[in-house]
Amino acid sequence: MTTTEKPTEVAGRRPLRLGPVSAVWRPRTASVVLGAAILLVLVAAVSIGRGEYSIAVPDVLRVLAGGGSRGETFVITQLRLPRVLCGALVGAALGVAGALTQGVARNPLTSPDVLGVTDGAGVAALLVIVLAGSGGTAVGLLAAVGLPIAALIGGLLAAGLVVVLAFRQGLDAFRFILIGLAISVALVSVTSWLLVIANVQQASLALIWLRGSLNARGWEHVVPIAVVLVVVLPIAIALAFRLDALDLGDDAARGLGERVDRSRVMLLGLAVVLAASATAAAGPIRFVALVVPQVSVRLTGGSRPPLLASALAGALLVVAADLLARVALGGEVPVGVVTVVLGAPYLLYLLVRRTRKDSA
Repeated sequence: MTTTEKPTEVAGRRPLRLGPVSAVWRPRTASVVLGAAILLVLVAAVSIGRGEYSIAVPDVLRVLAGGGSRGETFVITQLRLPRVLCGALVGAALGVAGALTQGVARNPLTSPDVLGVTDGAGVAALLVIVLAGSGGTAVGLLAAVGLPIAALIGGLLAAGLVVVLAFRQGLDAFRFILIGLAISVALVSVTSWLLVIANVQQASLALIWLRGSLNARGWEHVVPIAVVLVVVLPIAIALAFRLDALDLGDDAARGLGERVDRSRVMLLGLAVVLAASATAAAGPIRFVALVVPQVSVRLTGGSRPPLLASALAGALLVVAADLLARVALGGEVPVGVVTVVLGAPYLLYLLVRRTRKDSA
């Protein structure tokens, strides 16, 4: 919050102040963020070191710090680092997108996956793949360049349609979720139809992309998602106080002077941009945006999913899932397959827990 007054002391919490901006020091949240960051660096170093030419973790860290031999530097910076860095950035974007969505809807079962954003991006990308296959070399090259942009546009259009249909004298969270689910189901049907009309080669390429994969990711995939995170993440953190107000309920938030509908649209807009950008960079990697915020809020002990902890936890999950896919499962198993296997049981747990809570 912005204030010229001295921050009020909160029991068990230390107020912080940087110029006109004040915040509250939460040691538990800081510990979770620090622990997640350390684990992320270690898991990323292990993942970078794995391959036909194995590199020890200390050597990987030495190269990343500016040392190491010329051969190790080339293998790490040109061949392996872009893949791991892309996975970390995608996971961070999905983690923050899920935290924003769940904070706005005040529902742990809400995420960009069930609101049509991911499926909208998938349909748009699949359209590019199918149309490119029927066009020839020039169209194919154009589609290869335009695939991430098409996915981003598709995700934004799907989210915009959900907001337009759900808005009726305000943006009701429950209606928003129901319409998002309906749009998502419709888009899944469109995806199935496109796979049917595509030829075998197009369908194979599309299925790999639709499972979410970090294979062959280079710096050209890293830069766009990095730019989006650098721009959007600070804005989301600066607007986090609006999530605190929305967490109190619409009436209480309005009583505090919060413009509820405007805040929801702003925060959901940021979540959509992050989710669509992540999908454009690596394809639909599901369950990250759903699971990570709930794990983070339980680790930090807060009332809503924390943004920075969710970003680091999402990055850690995607990088670890990609490492598991390459080491334990062998071959180039799409990382999205692993996240689904890990996330589906947790979704069932949330559903059972929610049902028991409602019936109690």
